[in-house]
Amino acid sequence: MIFEMTIQIRVTDFEKGLQWYQLLLDKEPDFIPHAGFAEWELIPGSWLQLAEGIPTEGSGPIRLGVQNIEEIRGRLMNELGLEGFEIFSRAEVPVKWCTFSDPWGNRIGLFEYLDKEEEANRISALLQK
Repeated sequence: MIFEMTIQIRVTDFEKGLQWYQLLLDKEPDFIPHAGFAEWELIPGSWLQLAEGIPTEGSGPIRLGVQNIEEIRGRLMNELGLEGFEIFSRAEVPVKWCTFSDPWGNRIGLFEYLDKEEEANRISALLQK
């Protein structure tokens, strides 16, 4: 039985990476066990690890679910200096999404459910666990 997961992203400049990811995630790390390593629990049992090292070329994107993709995109463009990135949607896909890169080339994305009732049900299910 799988009950937790971690995803690791590597950056060559840990201090700049730590600042960048704190702004991206809009919170301080939950755990810093040693130099060059930090973790955020994004949702219960799902951790994003930031490690000093060489980024993995061609990996990702890691996609993060948000409730208002336009609002978050605006915040990220303002706080992280990200260039305008496009939000996509397709009739057969139940979410809209966007993709951008951190300064080290790691690909990151956001997605938002189009059906707000489904989104509320997903959030409710997570909160009950």
